[in-house]
Amino acid sequence: MQEPSTLTPSPSQPPVLILPNPATHFKQRAQRLDVLAQGHALGDFLQFMASLARAQDAALQQFPTPTLPDAANLQRAREHGMPPLAAQSLPRDTVWHAGLHHLLDALAPTANAATQALLAELRSLPGERLEAMAARIVNTDFSGADARYYPLVAAALQVYWAKLVTSLPVEALVPLDVRSVCPACGCLPVGSVIGAHADVTGLRYAQCSLCGVQWNVTRASCLACGAGEDRVGYHSIEGDKGPMQAEGCDECHTYFKLLRRDQEGSADLTADDLASLALDMLLDDAGFARGGPNLLFVPGES
Repeated sequence: MQEPSTLTPSPSQPPVLILPNPATHFKQRAQRLDVLAQGHALGDFLQFMASLARAQDAALQQFPTPTLPDAANLQRAREHGMPPLAAQSLPRDTVWHAGLHHLLDALAPTANAATQALLAELRSLPGERLEAMAARIVNTDFSGADARYYPLVAAALQVYWAKLVTSLPVEALVPLDVRSVCPACGCLPVGSVIGAHADVTGLRYAQCSLCGVQWNVTRASCLACGAGEDRVGYHSIEGDKGPMQAEGCDECHTYFKLLRRDQEGSADLTADDLASLALDMLLDDAGFARGGPNLLFVPGES
């Protein structure tokens, strides 16, 4: 299996950042979703998400290099410890609209009638409305009448930011002092992974919900408030032997999913998160709030 790009301070130290591999990032997610869909209560949903991930992979392979920040802005971000591709402030190249249309066209032939109608509606929307939805998504505001479109728009934004981050000069990406947000785009993590790839089996990496960059974080610590292991507890569905757990913080009462990829090498954080919504319900009932979003799922929307 081809591994993602890594950024290391020296050859003898583990990577501080792991970049998404354009050749495998969405392809492996699609393959994992195909497996998870088999016999699952949410099988139809997961199979649709597998189709979406395959469409993301195809879109990324032919995606043109979008406009990147110039050298002065990259240097300024590095000097001030800021994400160079800050999603909340970076001017978006409208090429992402074409990427969205590619996804919609790829999904339409196998979609049911209701989904085809939704895809057609979204395709007909003007660019200004797409930009308004994008602004809400990167600010994790999933409210509003357009919420039914958000997962598809977010999928296009994931392709766009994956292309951005893998097109940057390596020296533009450095760890941030604040470990609760992505060092590349400033977005919240979807969760974290232990065993992100073969060279870091025992280490924990948070994974960005937007661009897919992973960054090294301390094990058994809260990704939201930084509380230590004495305040973090592990939760799972009784009898579930899968690789997904949740870390709930008794300090700030948030939780993040934790994927044990060291136990199941084919697992994918975004895919396994979608397949473990019952765990979210368990944490919600226990009084915890989710700390970071899965942009492909809007709670309350079917």
